[in-house]
Amino acid sequence: MKAITFEQPGQPEEVLRVAELPKPEPKPGEVRIRVQLCPVHPADLMFIQNLYGIRPVLPSPAGFEGVGVIDAVADGVPLKPGTRVSFTSVGAWAEYAVTPAHAVIPVPDAMPDELAAQLFVNPFTAYAMVRESGVRPGEWLMLTAAGSAFGKMVIQLCKMEGIRTIATVRRDDLAEELKTLGAEVVINTETESMTRRVMELTDNKGVPCVLEAVAGKMAASALNCLRTNGKMLVYGALSLDNIPVNAGILIFKSLTMKGFWLTHWTRHTDPAVVHEAAQKLIGLLSSGQIQLPVEAQYPLDEIHKAVAHAAAPGRHGKVMVKCH
Repeated sequence: MKAITFEQPGQPEEVLRVAELPKPEPKPGEVRIRVQLCPVHPADLMFIQNLYGIRPVLPSPAGFEGVGVIDAVADGVPLKPGTRVSFTSVGAWAEYAVTPAHAVIPVPDAMPDELAAQLFVNPFTAYAMVRESGVRPGEWLMLTAAGSAFGKMVIQLCKMEGIRTIATVRRDDLAEELKTLGAEVVINTETESMTRRVMELTDNKGVPCVLEAVAGKMAASALNCLRTNGKMLVYGALSLDNIPVNAGILIFKSLTMKGFWLTHWTRHTDPAVVHEAAQKLIGLLSSGQIQLPVEAQYPLDEIHKAVAHAAAPGRHGKVMVKCH
């Protein structure tokens, strides 16, 4: 079978290769999936560069999630071959992938591959972080790097919950789209003061929570936008910089900074809550109430074009890899 692998960390366009590998066999508790379609996420690209929380074991497969059809199951697995599933696995960018049975979710036939392939990383993270934020209807939630697929998902979920969103971007051309999705305010941090604008909007009180994806100076500035007893949930580090924290702000405003990683959340959250989230998200995506736009698809053989497109600025949708 064809699979995308890399033998050393580096720029994805340089180190990825299309390898011919034996079809993997599922171990006890696992399923094998004939993969149809996979997204290219920032986390995928960071993993290949050895900049992610999970470190690659070299030579390493690539790709964290996708959609496909189960074609083999090991002992002790209640799922049946022929079941169409969304799944997460290190090694999704391949014609076949194996993963634990608990890492798959059956999806309805009416749900297009383009949506089912994106079910885990962004929708689950968005759902969980809005829940973890504790922001109530009518209150403000601020998010940085809001033009991402995750940011658009958060904005749509918040609109449904009656939560007001402040979205920060670095490009004016994103503003109209984000407002259409439900963002109440869009701030271009390249042309206006984020802190000043937030304080104007909140009568100098600040917001109760920031969902932060950039780290570095952006996160430090976002801390200034929090109200007393506010919290920042950090789920990314797009700048690849550490956060220079002003200890005085933390102390005198009683602020909380907390990391968020979906893998940890799913492992330590009541399975009933995770199941409820899955069913709610499947319903919202299948019905079209939430949009996850796709900009382009590339076959496995064109993985270099796919990752270059995904890393390029100015996208308005997800780049996908077609495995079959």
